[in-house]
Amino acid sequence: MKMAIESGEIHVVMFPWFGFGHISPFVQLSNKLTLQGVKVSFFSVPGNISRIRSTLKLTPTAEIIPLQIPHIEGLPPGIDSTSEMTPSMAELLKQAMDLMQPQIKTILSELNPHFVIYDFAQPWMPKLASPLGIKTLFFSVFSAVSDAYIMVPVRKNDHTIEDLLKPPNGFPVSSTISLKEFEARDFLYVFMRFNDSPSGYERVIEGRNGCTAIIFKTCMEMESPYIDYNRSQFQKPVLLTGPLIPKPLSGDLEDRWAKWLGQFPAKSVIYCAFGSETYLNSHQIKELALGLELSGLPFFLVLNFPANLDAQNELANALPEGFSERVRNRGVVHTGWVQQRLIFGHDSVGCFLSHSGLSSVIEAMIDDCQLVLLPLKGDQFLNSKLVANDMKAGVQVKRREDDGHFRKEDILKAINAVMVEVNKEPGISIRANQKKWRDFLLNDEIQNKYIAEFVKELKTLA
Repeated sequence: MKMAIESGEIHVVMFPWFGFGHISPFVQLSNKLTLQGVKVSFFSVPGNISRIRSTLKLTPTAEIIPLQIPHIEGLPPGIDSTSEMTPSMAELLKQAMDLMQPQIKTILSELNPHFVIYDFAQPWMPKLASPLGIKTLFFSVFSAVSDAYIMVPVRKNDHTIEDLLKPPNGFPVSSTISLKEFEARDFLYVFMRFNDSPSGYERVIEGRNGCTAIIFKTCMEMESPYIDYNRSQFQKPVLLTGPLIPKPLSGDLEDRWAKWLGQFPAKSVIYCAFGSETYLNSHQIKELALGLELSGLPFFLVLNFPANLDAQNELANALPEGFSERVRNRGVVHTGWVQQRLIFGHDSVGCFLSHSGLSSVIEAMIDDCQLVLLPLKGDQFLNSKLVANDMKAGVQVKRREDDGHFRKEDILKAINAVMVEVNKEPGISIRANQKKWRDFLLNDEIQNKYIAEFVKELKTLA
């Protein structure tokens, strides 16, 4: 074993939760590790494998291992990805994952890896892997700030809105971050139990308390106070991968979108999207659409809806009357999947208005898009504060404190700050900071150093 480690042949199992917001960072880390000679076995379920195969570099040192989801009452067979599920079905999927332990134990016994890198939904992993001589690494796919604010042991009894409005005890005094009432209310979900299954918070705390070390997909330059706070809360090694910058995508943008975007001047189009599992209600869609219309700028708006709804029908009912006709020559509204990375990279796209999913925000930043932040749930609220307050690289849409309501004028004001009023404060300093962070993220030497250091720490732990 020792000789294998010295020659660089570390073997890790990757086991993310079955949502693509979780799978993607595990794939990005796998791709970086295989370039360093690390052998990767990637666990997932059949419904996700074709999509994983399209992004995971399948080399002789990387393989995908299919798992079977046990039958559980209320969970339709054949549904594997959380993007196809209602929230209550996603809770049942966590229970089904708990029932996979014998299957996982058998596969791990056969593979005998050095490490299992696992997610929040498998808090039982350390107890299962440790008797097999396998070390366990808890990989948080969230920003260090969102984990530091919510997912720490001192929050154990903080289960009210009033508790969550205030940062936890010992939170970095240098931070200006706190929650609004509507954001705190949304976070109550992580403390809720369903069918006697552990809450999301309980899963995270147990999974971290038991693991060998915790991994964060971030870097000291962006989040040092929050990384240090997490380290002090869990009293164990914290490994950093860096932000895991994806390589530029090869391939061509779909012809209809390339033609449409090609009509407009460089950096003039607002691309607006909210990920595959974040949905706006009809009132939010109306105000957003009217705000985009008021801007006078060309825009590409992508809206998705829960799998149990008719997307085209929902869209028709949500858009303001006469809207499509009024913006016909400068606005596209689309529902369904698009080639987001290739859209970011198009010359005419200059702004990304989004839910503040951190991976998407970083992709937009490296493709030189200005950032307008409209978070709708969970860690998105803290990501947007990190980008707008700490990094000063984007602007948040102003919202009402109690219910998060925003108006078309709030959308317009945020867009104007980064797209129109570029010679005034705050526009001028936001753009300068966005450029500074973009240069940092595109510095291969810094990013490669994080991965090299990460592999070095793996060898030490192994």
